[in-house]
Amino acid sequence: MSYPPDPAAQEPGPVYPDPPYPGTPAPPYPGSAVPSPPYPGSAVPSPPYPGSAASAPPYPGSAASAPPYPGSAAPPPPYPGSAAPPPYPETPAPPSYPGGAPQYPGAGAGAAPSYPAAPPAHPGVTPTYPSGPQPTATAPPYVPPQTPPAAPTPAAPPEAPAPDDLDYRHAGSRIHVAAHQRGADATAIGQLAVQVPGFLVSLAVVASFAVGILGTAMGWLVILAWLASGALVFHRPTELAFARHVMKLRAPLAEERARLEPVWREVTARAGIEAHTYELMVENSTDLNAVAAAGHVVGVTTYALNEIPSSNLAAVLAHELGHHTGGHAWTGLLGYWYSLPGRIAWAFMRGIARIAIRVASVFSLAATGMVYLFIGMFVIGGFVAAWYITVPLVAAPYLLAYVGRQGELRADRQAADLGFAPHLAQVLHHFQAQEDAVKAQAAAQGRQLKEPGGLAKLLTTHPDNYTRLQALEPYLQLGR
Repeated sequence: MSYPPDPAAQEPGPVYPDPPYPGTPAPPYPGSAVPSPPYPGSAVPSPPYPGSAASAPPYPGSAASAPPYPGSAAPPPPYPGSAAPPPYPETPAPPSYPGGAPQYPGAGAGAAPSYPAAPPAHPGVTPTYPSGPQPTATAPPYVPPQTPPAAPTPAAPPEAPAPDDLDYRHAGSRIHVAAHQRGADATAIGQLAVQVPGFLVSLAVVASFAVGILGTAMGWLVILAWLASGALVFHRPTELAFARHVMKLRAPLAEERARLEPVWREVTARAGIEAHTYELMVENSTDLNAVAAAGHVVGVTTYALNEIPSSNLAAVLAHELGHHTGGHAWTGLLGYWYSLPGRIAWAFMRGIARIAIRVASVFSLAATGMVYLFIGMFVIGGFVAAWYITVPLVAAPYLLAYVGRQGELRADRQAADLGFAPHLAQVLHHFQAQEDAVKAQAAAQGRQLKEPGGLAKLLTTHPDNYTRLQALEPYLQLGR
């Protein structure tokens, strides 16, 4: 590699050489014929000044090298393939250059070499410089950036489980089992009585289709099979299938069962009921609720299982046990099953009436009036010809709602009799607080919730919270 000529070297003028290394003889002053005396401590005569016949001091890499500077701790690292010169006094050591430093054009043999800066080494790469010409610089190998591993996100602390504040009176003690595990109270009998008109309509529908399509012999077999199908209400596998597919209940997990079963055993022990008589199931829901289904299923929501204290959970389970022991669950399902064909027939007739009205409205107003007249005459004829069927059918929804409200109050009394009146009251206060919060939120948004009217209230199957709390007051005053 050659450097451009130095302008200063082309102009005439004196040339000032670099001072000699320490320990080397001092050159004679230019123009003087007499050589200068030798440097103290040096036995070798000083070489002549650059430009004379004598040769310049040897360059690093030759056989002879300059002695180390006095007082230096250690010589710098050797030049590749030779001994490196010691650093200049009170100056940092010049960087090494591979293969010998280039000279400026016009400089003599004794001129001091110029050391260009060495190329910086790449991180993690140790350069090697072979002797000879300067190697061609090449790009370093690509090293992908190393992304430091992300700090692990601290896990959220587990939620505190619901407090277990239940008074386990029968833990480890003998349990008195009642002689009658289940029965049918006045509410259950009332439900069956209200469902009789619907049952008769369903029987007529089933008989008409069975006999009309399959004939008399096969028709009667279908009728008898339908009548016997009500026993499936007490068939455990059928109940579980109904709970899973219709009511969306599932079997509890291991931790859920560990939480649920001790509370359930205490409730059944107080009632004198065998705990294994009923199947415990869970519904994935954020609502505080429970259900008594069919003949042997008790379901509870995940919110009630995991969020409320054990005493309140026991009160909820005791309420559902009251529905089972009173016969409310199986009578309600049995009445619904036997009235289902009549409900389907009624829904089909209503659909036909709507279609007839829409078709008639396309033609003319007179055609629409004729359809309304025909429907009205049919209904009136039914009331006149079979009032003992039509009147109970019309009144059945209101009667069933009334019986349902009475069943809820009876189940509350069952829980209170087992000593859970204060805890059931806490649950009812929770329900009321939720309703008040919904109303307050609607009011803040400028909306007003629609309150049920007179007839709508008669169709509710659960009494309001204040009515239920009022029914529990005698038990709360007694401290039960």
